[in-house]
Amino acid sequence: MSLARAAVVLGLAGLASFAPAARAQAPARLVVVTAGDDMKFSLTEIPAKPGERLKIRLAAVGTAPKSAMAHNLIVLRPGSNQIAFVDAAAQAKATDYLPPALKRQVLAATILIANGESAEVEVTLPARPGRYPFLCTFPGHFINGARGIIIAK
Repeated sequence: MSLARAAVVLGLAGLASFAPAARAQAPARLVVVTAGDDMKFSLTEIPAKPGERLKIRLAAVGTAPKSAMAHNLIVLRPGSNQIAFVDAAAQAKATDYLPPALKRQVLAATILIANGESAEVEVTLPARPGRYPFLCTFPGHFINGARGIIIAK
C-alpha cells in the first residue's frame, strides 16, 4: 500500500470516532423485591414493557441464619418448567442452588444471599411480549411462595 493510500485509509478510520454516538440505552428501572423468613417474595407480579431493562434488587429481611434461610432470585425464559428447574436446583448445593445443566433457561440470577444482605441483577427483557417467571431456588422457598412473574406487554 502506498504511503498516500495508507494516510487516506487511516484518515477515514479516524472519522469513525467523530460519528454520532449510538443512542444511549435508557437506564434500568429499579424493582425492589424482599424475601424473609416466611419464604415468600414481597412482589409476585412485575409489569414491564418488551425490551425494557430492569435492575432487580433482592433484599433479605429476615433473621434466620444463612444455613437455614438464604435467598436468590432467578428469572427464567418463557416456557421453562419451573418445577423441574427447582427440583434440579435442590441437588445443586455446590453451585448455590443454580443447576448448571439448566443455565440456558436463565435470563438473570442474583447470588445467594443471607438475611440482612441484598443483591442486584440487571436484565434486558426480550423485545417480544412475554411472561418471565422468577423464583428462589433455596430448598422449600418456591413451594412456599418465593415465586412470581414478570409480564412484558
